[in-house]
This record gives sequence, C-alpha cells and structure tokens, in this order.
Amino acid sequence: MSGRGEVRVYADAAALGRATAELFAETVRAAVAESGRCGVLLAGGETPRRAYELLAEEPLAGSVPWPRVHFFWGDERCLPAGDPRRNETMARRALLDRVPVMPDQVHAIDCAAAPEQAAADYAERMRRFFGESLPRFDLALLGLGDDGHTASLLPDSTALGERQCWTAVAGRTEEPFVRVTLTAPLLNRARTTVFLVSGQGKAEMLRAALAGERPSLPVHLIRPEGRLLWLVDREAASLSGAVGAAG
Repeated sequence: MSGRGEVRVYADAAALGRATAELFAETVRAAVAESGRCGVLLAGGETPRRAYELLAEEPLAGSVPWPRVHFFWGDERCLPAGDPRRNETMARRALLDRVPVMPDQVHAIDCAAAPEQAAADYAERMRRFFGESLPRFDLALLGLGDDGHTASLLPDSTALGERQCWTAVAGRTEEPFVRVTLTAPLLNRARTTVFLVSGQGKAEMLRAALAGERPSLPVHLIRPEGRLLWLVDREAASLSGAVGAAG
C-alpha cells in the first residue's frame, strides 16, 4: 500500500458512509474558507449513496455551506435525464434535491446531444467555471470497478490513452449506451482524491490496485498531484492486509 495514499478501513458499509460524509463536509468547509467556493466531483454507483443521504440530514446538512458548493461528475451514462441508471439521478435523489443548492451550482453532463458533442460541451462547461487553466477540483470522489475501472475509464478504451482532452467517450459492447468520462490528466489534478470501495466482491481488485499489480488496470492511471485517500470497508480490505486500520 505504500505509495498509493492513505488507506482507512471501516467496519462496514454504514461506517464507511458516515466517514465519507464527514470528510466531504470537512473538505468543503476548508475549501470555502480558503477560496470562497468548493468544486466537488461526485462518484456514481451504490457505494457513495449512503454518504450523500447523510449529507442531506442533520447534523451534517447544517454544517455545509451549500450555496458555495459546485457539483460535477466524473462520468455519466448517456441516457435521458431522470433515468435511474444515470449517476446524476442517484445524486439528485440522495442529496442535491434535499439541500439548498441552486440549478447553476449543479454541473451535470448533458447527454441530449451526440456523445462526442456531450463530452466537448462538458469540457467547455468546466472551462467556463475554472477558467482556461486545467481544472482543479477541491474534492474528487471515485469508485473502483471489479474490472479495475474508475469513472468510466474502462479497460481497453481509447479514453485510457487520452493526454490532452479533459473528457472522452467510452463504452462497453454489452451495454446499450455509451458514457462520457473525465480523463486521467484531469482527475489527477484534484486537491483531495478519495476512492470509495465496499464489499467482498471488490477485495481482489482493491488488493491489486493498492499493490500496484497488473499495470494495465485503468485505476493505475490515477496518481493524484494532491492528497490521496482510500476509504474502504472491512470486506473490501480483507485481502489487502489493512483490516481494522481505521476502526
């Protein structure tokens, strides 16, 4: 695990959710105190859902300066708005529709256009928010797929080799949709990057990721310039030699 950031292990998925929500609130407060706003990159999937729900509840909801937070996504499935398979839909239901944020604070990936245009439009949206320099999110939440992908940097995707563009299109032949994803150079710019990993089914992939094994795994492209944390539950950490490290 050395060289791969700090690993914190929690007893179960519920404890992982609480820790994630508390870290989110703490990071947002610090960023707002420093610069007046906070840019957050949200992860999809089931693992962060409980953290989002807790952030919309007291005591955490009242501790976050919501009008100063801007929300982005690391990737999105190109499906109609409101589709339950979209990462945006999950985040809205669990968090964004339950806290005082304005529409212009929510920077979702709009897939109404063709995927290539949607990717270009999202890059332009980030450029307008951050300025011409390469964006730097204050907090980036990422997941880990059982095939080693993160965001939608999928195995064998041309997006893995992208070094110039901020966004790319990716997909799987077995899926009836394609995806828009942020690319590794952009993801690596975050001030704080947090991988969230839960469940026995992720144990082998987490072990490989932390040990630096299988160099072709997409997750190995993520080597942040800033702080890197792995927040994992005990089941996910069961093969990694870190059980009980954080309680």
